[in-house]
Amino acid sequence: MAAPRSWVLRSFCCREWSRVSPGCRLPGLRSSWPRGPLGARPLSQEKRATETHFGFETVSEEEKGGKVYQVFESVAKKYDVMNDMMSLGIHRVWKDLLLWKMRPFPGTQLLDVAGGTGDIAFRFLNYVQAQHQRKEKRQLRAQQNLSWEEIAKKYQNEEDSLGGSHVMVCDINKEMLKIGKQKARAQGYKAGLAWVLGDAEELPFDDDKFDVYTIAFGIRNVTHIDRALQEAHRVLKPGGRFLCLEFSQVNNPLVSRLYDVYSFQVIPVLGEVIAGDWKSYQYLVESIRQFPSQEEFKEMIEDAGFQKVTYENLTSGIVAIHSGFKL
Repeated sequence: MAAPRSWVLRSFCCREWSRVSPGCRLPGLRSSWPRGPLGARPLSQEKRATETHFGFETVSEEEKGGKVYQVFESVAKKYDVMNDMMSLGIHRVWKDLLLWKMRPFPGTQLLDVAGGTGDIAFRFLNYVQAQHQRKEKRQLRAQQNLSWEEIAKKYQNEEDSLGGSHVMVCDINKEMLKIGKQKARAQGYKAGLAWVLGDAEELPFDDDKFDVYTIAFGIRNVTHIDRALQEAHRVLKPGGRFLCLEFSQVNNPLVSRLYDVYSFQVIPVLGEVIAGDWKSYQYLVESIRQFPSQEEFKEMIEDAGFQKVTYENLTSGIVAIHSGFKL
């Protein structure tokens, strides 16, 4: 998940100032302000520009950041259990499908945003390690005529078990990162894994750094989705891939009715029983309904500069995988 920060104390920075001042735009940065002087904007338009939604509630943009942070801080310890209960375990299949669509290879540099609990990162490490092991076996079969001394000498300088792959997990919530690190230690993940506290709207990474950017069930919690998409485009290398796993709007009327009943009448109750937190899970349900449609989100990804953007519906359209390339 990601949430906004206050720009007041950082307004001296031209990049951040460009986000609050229509008169100071850097080349390549798109402004969300309408053209013309700020003073000419109607009061009602000024109000709309600073308001957003927190579930079905209308709040200020600054207020949403704190509210979303509190939600995930509250649910962090029970996050995995609740995911299993809310999706009947299907979220694991959805995440496996995301890795299948990614098809990373040894040497891939992945940035997983809003991935504090490590679900995507651990799957990535398992996948590339298996790929690297298969590559090693093929090489060994091709070198059967070598002596043991030659083989030993060759493998003295061998790459790590991931073939040079690395995953950077970036999340704005300290509690989510804490849970992820605990899981990594418990499951023995060490090599090729790093954890960074960071905002999806202002990633702390250089341009053109990663081969793949993933965000699973996190982008709907970002206040300015367009900024998060622009940041994703910025940090990807040319040819890099954007992959987003997110809930979508169900088009099948029957499935939609059943989904609504389960979402609004069952999930909050499970949140209260298992995590002692009705309100947080009520927000999570409402945030799904506020997320743009598949076509609207596809247009937003294209507006951020991605090419060949597609989406694939999963499980009767309950979730979708959106993907695109930075060419």
